[in-house]
Amino acid sequence: MELSQDLLDRLLAESLRAREFSHAPYSKYRVGVAILDEQGRIHIGANMENASYPQGWCAEPSALTAMIMAGGKEAKVALVTGPGPDIITPCGGCRQKLREFSVPEELVIIAGDPGGIRQRWTLAELLPHSFGPSHLNF
Repeated sequence: MELSQDLLDRLLAESLRAREFSHAPYSKYRVGVAILDEQGRIHIGANMENASYPQGWCAEPSALTAMIMAGGKEAKVALVTGPGPDIITPCGGCRQKLREFSVPEELVIIAGDPGGIRQRWTLAELLPHSFGPSHLNF
């Protein structure tokens, strides 16, 4: 997918803004994500930790929920940001959640931080040979 510099800048800014809403009192590791849907709209999410650790959630499901609630059906781009300087990618569970609402070969995953965009992949590169909705079509 070809992305304009203007769109990349907007996605990065929104992902970094989402980090400000993170609830990370335990790890102090704030994560934000900006997801572009098939209608060209941007939806943001942040990680939300919980004192009962398994009850927290990552930034990606937060943004996917916002996308679905706004009527979006397919994620086209997910730009995830952490504090840097290490490159951040969606965790395994979030890769599977993104898989549910995308075409793996088409979904662009971009890693960024306050210093800018660091790296880019497709979901198929990060989650090869994935299981998805099409496997359940009998």
